Amino acid sequence: MRRQPLRRAGALAAAGALSASLLWTDTAVAAPQNPVSSGSAVQGDTVDDGDVDNRPGATQPTDQQRTLAGQSSTTVRWNKYGTPSTLAPKPEAQRRSAPSADPVAIARAYLTDNRATFGLGAPSIGAMDVLVSRPMGQGSYVMLRQRYGSMPSMLDGLAVFGIRDGAVVHLSSTLSPDRAAPQPATLSPEQALASATADAGVTGDALGTTRVQLGAVPMPQEAPRVAYQVVLMTKDQNHPTGFTTYVDARTGQVLVREDIIDHDSDNPEWDVFPANPPADYSSRDNRVKWCLVRGPGCERTVKTADRGVAWDADPTTGAPTQTSAGNSARGTEKWDDLAGGTVGTRTSAPSATRDYTYPWTNQWYKEKCNPSVFASPQQNDIDAALANLFAMHNRMHDWSYHLGFTEETWNMQATNGDRGGLGGDAERGNAQAGGRAGGAPPDFPSRNNANQATPPDGVPPTTNMYLWQPTPGGFYAPCVDGDYDMSVIGHEYSHAISGRLIAGPNSGWSGAQGGAMNESHSDLFAMEYLYEYGFAPRGDTPYVTGGYVTGDKRTGIRNYDMSKSELNYSNVAYDLVGQQVHADGEIWSSTSFDVRQAMIDKYGRGTPSLQRDCADGKVPVDKCPGNRRWVQQAFDALLLNASGAVSYVDMRDATLAANQIRFGGADLPILWNAFAQHGLGRDAASNGGNDADPVPSFASPHGRNGTLRLATNKNARLYVGDYEARSVAVADTDPATALPDSVEMTPGTYNFIVAADGYGSTKVRRTIRPGDRDALYPLLLPNAASRSRGATAAGDGVNLDKLIDDTESSNWVSAGSPVAGKAVRVDLAGDRPRFISRVQVSAQLRPQNTQDPDSGPQNRFTALRQFELLACNARNGKDCADPVNYRKVYTSGADAFPADAPRPTAPDLTARSFRIEPTVATHLMIRVLTNQCTGAKEYAGSQHNDPRSTSDCTTGNPAVAQAVRIAEFQAFTF
Repeated sequence: MRRQPLRRAGALAAAGALSASLLWTDTAVAAPQNPVSSGSAVQGDTVDDGDVDNRPGATQPTDQQRTLAGQSSTTVRWNKYGTPSTLAPKPEAQRRSAPSADPVAIARAYLTDNRATFGLGAPSIGAMDVLVSRPMGQGSYVMLRQRYGSMPSMLDGLAVFGIRDGAVVHLSSTLSPDRAAPQPATLSPEQALASATADAGVTGDALGTTRVQLGAVPMPQEAPRVAYQVVLMTKDQNHPTGFTTYVDARTGQVLVREDIIDHDSDNPEWDVFPANPPADYSSRDNRVKWCLVRGPGCERTVKTADRGVAWDADPTTGAPTQTSAGNSARGTEKWDDLAGGTVGTRTSAPSATRDYTYPWTNQWYKEKCNPSVFASPQQNDIDAALANLFAMHNRMHDWSYHLGFTEETWNMQATNGDRGGLGGDAERGNAQAGGRAGGAPPDFPSRNNANQATPPDGVPPTTNMYLWQPTPGGFYAPCVDGDYDMSVIGHEYSHAISGRLIAGPNSGWSGAQGGAMNESHSDLFAMEYLYEYGFAPRGDTPYVTGGYVTGDKRTGIRNYDMSKSELNYSNVAYDLVGQQVHADGEIWSSTSFDVRQAMIDKYGRGTPSLQRDCADGKVPVDKCPGNRRWVQQAFDALLLNASGAVSYVDMRDATLAANQIRFGGADLPILWNAFAQHGLGRDAASNGGNDADPVPSFASPHGRNGTLRLATNKNARLYVGDYEARSVAVADTDPATALPDSVEMTPGTYNFIVAADGYGSTKVRRTIRPGDRDALYPLLLPNAASRSRGATAAGDGVNLDKLIDDTESSNWVSAGSPVAGKAVRVDLAGDRPRFISRVQVSAQLRPQNTQDPDSGPQNRFTALRQFELLACNARNGKDCADPVNYRKVYTSGADAFPADAPRPTAPDLTARSFRIEPTVATHLMIRVLTNQCTGAKEYAGSQHNDPRSTSDCTTGNPAVAQAVRIAEFQAFTF
């Protein structure tokens, strides 16, 4: 049984780069009319984005197009304009030029030979602009852009070619077929700006950065329209609102709106934390010194990757700025909201000697988040924070430059010279953003987060780095400054990297799966930067994101350490909210990390010095260790996508193409095997980037797959991984479904869940061996608490029947004070007493549904923590409708669902089995003792010195303290 499709909730948007936040969508990131307080959100929660597409629906390709594409390509997928979005051309079905031939000529020739498939004429193909043509290892990368009449396409209209040995090996496109040229513009740029501003709900006096350009926008079912691309961002950089809007230049209609917020004097030197301050949060200053020229006490030399000059050089004069400003970045203090009087222009304290070595006292931590620090002489170590943030942004700029994120591929620099791109868009870093702003937790406007807004090329991107502190029922972070955690800084900067590399200079990531991969690439790139230079971030392994700012060494800001995750493509939407980008991004992180590991296993790790030389671009990538080859391949794969509205399957194909183009396909077998182990194998499929039910495949086209058969006479479903709720089954034994009872899988060891109505669920671990045909005989015991067997539920709260429906995808909820004592009585199935010795309980949350008769907030802290079980036997003359006739048979541990700081995670809340005193009963009662808010010491008491609120969950967030949720209750009998 497949799960029901879910309403798109919180999927991030596409724009001149999708912007993203590290935790949840920031309060102003949603459309302006729907502000959402971060205080009511927790890690993983998102809100609806501000995307709008008012154009007609998709155009379907003709039968002739489908036939032609199928004859010439092994992989064919279609875009909204009725032309191919992805093609893997057959070598024998195209002309092959000499390997030394002009890649642009090869690309145009391919389109000309396939013009019927694309609906294009030779004049249109010849008129296409060449946006990029550059080498990609042993092959080439070309991007062409359509013109409609005399107008260049401002949205879509791109064709990206991967070329190797004189032929096209991969094509990604947002091309539209030839139609009439657009009519000329009749509106002025000022009128277009007014239309976009009104549509965004932004008042004119709130506008900050704007840009208006004239071009054309293709229409799925009509001729293209002449349109203005309007980029606008508000002045308030703490809580930015930003959109790229395409306005019809004749009617003023908004065609598309895209949300772009994703939440010695000759020897300058910087004192920096390469990864983060001391892992034990002591005030020991473990910074190192980075200098332009090697000198005493200088840990390493640093300079810009583009021109080899100092980071603090003024891009127009070459003279030192003597502060936290240069060609690649500008770091400013942003303590206040704009209304508070600051415009965010203050950089670090000037240094005539260019010694950016300011004192660091760990003041925010030592003073336990006391806002008085901003008025102290040390000013919360703001100059040290600015210097560190500025240095880290420059490091990410230089590291990514050596991987191909250059002026030509739309990186961020104030001045590009003659190297391509528009320039004028150095990264703007707001340190301690909103640190002094008003408000009280849990509605604190600027805590426990970070975000990156990345407009199209030529418009400056902005990142906000926030302070962290405990907030009641929201997040329990230590009092630390995000400006010192490089895994967070690198994550945010990497949103700009991936958002600019994918889909050309004017667009970025879009859609649910694209948004998830946006988050994942940010985690992966930050991790890889730290790894290659040997910097160890706080965490049990080097692969934890946010270990310093969250205080969580095990998983940081995520559900999993990416190196210890078995998430797979069947688990899309597994955590909390359908298509939720941060949790779903961990699926790609888990997959990509294992792709990385496969390349390390083949090519080795190399020495630390080789790692550094490869990271600095001193060694060709084909001479580098496996991890460097992997990250170069990941950068290349981004460039090979003409659209940011990609699925995981699209990105898998782009990754395989990148390996073929750069490395001659030398690693395709190991890549395919790694993808297959995470459900992205041979037959994986997705109905676009917003598909909540993609089809997983665990079969590799390389090597000998095994086959596992689900052997039971029950109508059971087989899931791969640790999640049943909202996951896609890979096999079942129900003859009424199209799924077979067996699944083909690449060799490896997997976790499985077998679920059946009336029998609950059971977890097993199994090794699939090459070529084996094996059978899984699950022990499925009758679930006496199953609704499908006739069990019924009564008691407190709503959705009582959802507690006993054999699935974790729904839940029971009760709200009202106190949470302790809330209970549900289950009349067990059958007409006689049942012998019960084991129960299974799940506290997993589910998507919020406004149509459901629900109550209380949807929040991880409302999940069950501790419970007790009581029994009643009506055969003994007891009235089991009366709670007084129940006797206690089991009390769980205080941490039955063992979440701790900084917040509950999805693995803490999934189904757990509990052995109980063997009990004969006709009725069972599950009674709440605590939820996560009321039962964990980590969320109790005062944990900071902020006089504006308490961090105690119970008193500081009563709504959360008074609600409890349980997803599933199962009671097994023999």
